[in-house]
Amino acid sequence: MANEHRVLDASPSNTASLILAPQGSATALDARTISKMSSRQLRDLMGSQAMMEVASLRDWLLGDARRADDPTKNVTELCNWLLAIGIPIDRVAISISTLHAEHDAIGRIWQKDGGVEERVYVSPGPDDPVYLRSPFYASLVSREWVEMRLAETPDDRFGIVPELKARGYTHYICIPITFINDMTAWVTLATRSPGGFSSRDLAVFASIMPPFSALLELRVAWGTLRNVLRIYVGDEPRQAILSGNVKRGQVSTIRSAILFADMRDSTQHTVELGVVGAVELFNSFFDCLVPAIESRHGEVLKYMGDGLLAIFRESKDGGKCDAPERALAAARDGLATLNAFNIQHPDKPQMRAGLALHYGEAAYGNIGSGTRLDFTVIGRDVSLASRVADMNRTLDEPLLLSAAFAEELGQKVTSLGSFPAKGFVDPVEIYRPELTDATLENVYRSPKATFFDIG
Repeated sequence: MANEHRVLDASPSNTASLILAPQGSATALDARTISKMSSRQLRDLMGSQAMMEVASLRDWLLGDARRADDPTKNVTELCNWLLAIGIPIDRVAISISTLHAEHDAIGRIWQKDGGVEERVYVSPGPDDPVYLRSPFYASLVSREWVEMRLAETPDDRFGIVPELKARGYTHYICIPITFINDMTAWVTLATRSPGGFSSRDLAVFASIMPPFSALLELRVAWGTLRNVLRIYVGDEPRQAILSGNVKRGQVSTIRSAILFADMRDSTQHTVELGVVGAVELFNSFFDCLVPAIESRHGEVLKYMGDGLLAIFRESKDGGKCDAPERALAAARDGLATLNAFNIQHPDKPQMRAGLALHYGEAAYGNIGSGTRLDFTVIGRDVSLASRVADMNRTLDEPLLLSAAFAEELGQKVTSLGSFPAKGFVDPVEIYRPELTDATLENVYRSPKATFFDIG
């Protein structure tokens, strides 16, 4: 039985006698050999007409394709181009590892009868048996193409072989791509054509892989930069940084509802749990609050140890300002989720929160020295929101509102009095919203809380 992916000596001296083998003959070349041919050998194998088509395709990959806004459109146009020059592709998949907070890779799968589907993948780990029995792993280890003529391939060769056969595919190619930063990508191509891909088809794939790899690397680098910036600085600062707003002293402002939140007794938790346990607890704390913020179109701008700063923007269309309502709803939802978490996990330290809401002007600014800057939020209103947050422990209240927020909110609230605030000449009046759910009481108050609680 023929091996499912043949291994030939592909050095230039040994391929010269093979490149003129007629397509479909017993000596037709395997994909691995063709992938290692020189440009001249590929031209000889493809013929002049195919070479002209490939030259146009390469120009497109290095030109217009780079400027396309939608990567899915790139995949569709590439596949249509290959079909137009007579290559019988039925399925093309592109999988790219990525730096993202919630997934490890992103993929686009084109099918001749179904368009393009986008998928995200969470890696089970490098020792996952499914991954170890995949063409992806085999190609990554060998740094070479993996080819399967499925009629000749035993079902146990790779985990996906039975599925490929069941779907009627006859020939499958997996091509690994390693970028300059060691991130990886794979391109797989499959056909249902009875004869599979011809030597000419494989030569076309080999010829377009260098410019296609360059296009992928450019898109991955740009996408990684955007993802990493969003993870660490948030969406608005990311856009400002990518727009060139990186000089010290540049400031922009926006009116918004401002939310401060932090965990009560965090120092005590750190001492009792150790650093690793405390980090796990802090992440659980943020998992309760952040989805509530984001679901109300809020933006987390900064994490500060056991706390966070978020804003809720005014509407850009000039309509009614609902930012205070959204911020208050997010705060209540977050506290309710936190309470539910405490009830569901009685074996874990019970988490309490202090949240403060203010309405005013947030200023984004570049501060720092030399080549190390921080894109941060500054300004009087941000400072005032922070001072309101300081009152949570003093008043033993989980959710406090500034006077400006209460006025903009337009709902029934209760004044708790005016209090001195560090850095402000006049006392700051503090309000609390109406409690709407008695089950929040465990989060709202602790009988042990005092002015001297460690936060």
